[in-house]
Amino acid sequence: MQKHPFFLYVLLVLVSAEGISQTTYNLQSALQTARKNNQVLKSQYYNVAIAASDIETAKLRPNPVFGFNYIGITGEKNYAPNTGFFNNANTQANLQAGKVFQFFGTRKNKIEFASQNTTAAQKSYTETERTLFQEVGLKWVDIWAAQKQLEIIKKANNNIDSLLIINKVRLKNQVISQTDFNRTSLLSNQYTLQIRSLEQNLKNELFNLKYLLGTQEEINIDVNDDFSFIIPADLEVLLQKGLIERSDVLATKSIIEASNANIKLQKSLAYPQPELGVIYNPQNMVPYVGVYGTIELPFFSRNQGEIKKSNCIKQQAEQSLQTTNLQVETEVTNAFNAFETQKKNVQNFDSLLTQSENILKSVKYSYLRGGTTIIDFLEAQRSWLDMQQHYYETMQQYRTAYIKLLYASGLINQIAQ
Repeated sequence: MQKHPFFLYVLLVLVSAEGISQTTYNLQSALQTARKNNQVLKSQYYNVAIAASDIETAKLRPNPVFGFNYIGITGEKNYAPNTGFFNNANTQANLQAGKVFQFFGTRKNKIEFASQNTTAAQKSYTETERTLFQEVGLKWVDIWAAQKQLEIIKKANNNIDSLLIINKVRLKNQVISQTDFNRTSLLSNQYTLQIRSLEQNLKNELFNLKYLLGTQEEINIDVNDDFSFIIPADLEVLLQKGLIERSDVLATKSIIEASNANIKLQKSLAYPQPELGVIYNPQNMVPYVGVYGTIELPFFSRNQGEIKKSNCIKQQAEQSLQTTNLQVETEVTNAFNAFETQKKNVQNFDSLLTQSENILKSVKYSYLRGGTTIIDFLEAQRSWLDMQQHYYETMQQYRTAYIKLLYASGLINQIAQ
């Protein structure tokens, strides 16, 4: 019976461990999760459903129209003998049923216009996805950089803490001065404060990424993700992909197609839509039947305003496409050049990192054996830390340029699939 508390403790530990489990995201899985769970995207997707409902409306045919009127003779002197006002000998009724007929391809054009609008809404939604994916990617890189900054400060702090322990003994043995010990202690405290600030910043950035991903679970990122997505090395290839496949280009082209459909619809609406039907008309006990028809006479209104507007909308969309194409060329070119520059900058750091690491080890070894001063060691430590921070700042700029190139070329949507 005494073993039960132990087993209960083990069970509680396991449950607690399960409760604080984290999901680790590389860049691609982060984009895919945002695509499924982001709350803004879920809201925007209703625009597609709303546009699709117009297709159903366009397919509906006009409802039949039922008409009724009833008149009676006024004045008793005009009544049939021995009758009253409501007697059918003194009344006339008119019952009619008909419907409007859509000619000149009106219904077909309505359906086509609604379909093109739905396609435009879908392309617009894809463009919203592209914008979100860039935001997620850049936030992912911010977290990566925050973790790396925290790692190098912790490494520097561990280095100083180990030296601080040694210097306590050396101070006790009067090998070093109190000033040397105080300098070591001061730097250790400085690193501790930086670690606290960096840890809080990392928590804040992770919380922001959780919002973008649309998840409530604890998350982390895979800092070892090497961004192994294939990007064409030729600028012209990237430009062509952007001009053909980028979502804002496709959205603008779909607006042009919708404008063409709207022009055809408005032209078909310029023709009168007749209403035809049948009549049942009992008059003073004599029944009559017949047919009727009505049609608008297009003397004044022939839908000129809507036809003109639809042509203007098409011209606006064509101008927008030209602007978008220029924007694609500019963004892809700038993003590609920035990416190539940052890639070269990163490649130049390999030898510098190794050199700064060796210098720090050498100076620390010399200092511990009395061959140099604490000032020389602290200078080597500062140079090593500066080099590490500069390297990861350059890596952050490189990965940021990578994300922006994926965004500018439209490839980022493919990665999120």
